[in-house]
Amino acid sequence: MNYDDYIAAFNEGDDAALVEQWFAPDCVMYGGTRTSRGRDGLLAFLRWAHDGVREVVRPRVVMNQGDRLFVDLDMDFICTAPRPDFPFAPLMPGDILTVRFFVTYKLNEAGLIQELCSMTWPAEQNVIKAPMLSAHPGGRAAYAAYAAAFSGGDMERAGRYYTEDCTLKLPVLPLMDGRQAICDFYAGMFRRVREHLTIHRLEISDERIVVDCTSTFVAQEDAPDFVVAPLAKGEAVQSHVRVAYALRGGQICKIEVSRADAPVAAQ
Repeated sequence: MNYDDYIAAFNEGDDAALVEQWFAPDCVMYGGTRTSRGRDGLLAFLRWAHDGVREVVRPRVVMNQGDRLFVDLDMDFICTAPRPDFPFAPLMPGDILTVRFFVTYKLNEAGLIQELCSMTWPAEQNVIKAPMLSAHPGGRAAYAAYAAAFSGGDMERAGRYYTEDCTLKLPVLPLMDGRQAICDFYAGMFRRVREHLTIHRLEISDERIVVDCTSTFVAQEDAPDFVVAPLAKGEAVQSHVRVAYALRGGQICKIEVSRADAPVAAQ
């Protein structure tokens, strides 16, 4: 078993492919509060655990002895949909929770995982935090979490992704300087008009993000002076935009938004 390949497969987020490729048909997983038996049982557990949450593995120490693997690792749980029932802590879109695990694997003769046992520390205890946004699978998943928080109008969580000195340049407004100014602007806007991001293409590195997306603006109340287009309550307008982000230390330090076409009415 090549553990690096297993981790890469795990971090792809395709639970069905992971279980089929890496686990024995009669596998068993022992966790702190439940036991999952067989591929179907393991897959059912993973689908429940990963409903609205991407789980990304970052190994710290890997030891191999015969058919046994002993691994000390950090798990990032990256939330894109509300999970008040999440076992380690209630999660909302935009949240990133890190939990340290100690995991043992027993392999069968074919090199598939026959038995997996896991123990955990309390959430956020003795963990190594990763940059929020980066080219790593966790950093890419974190952008989806940021977009979900933003689309949900939660600037308290979306604002965590900005540096204190982050700047925002929109097509028709003066430059906004600072995290607080950006959060205040959107918090005020979202009381009248909500914005939902639909991502079409995402390019991400450790230094920058470029996103091709559609912004859909829906009026929560009459907004005749809205900068994109005048809106009555319940009306919606869409705009195809390109957003370029500069990153520093895993956070957004600069945002530039440009329109790819004119806004159009939307359902």
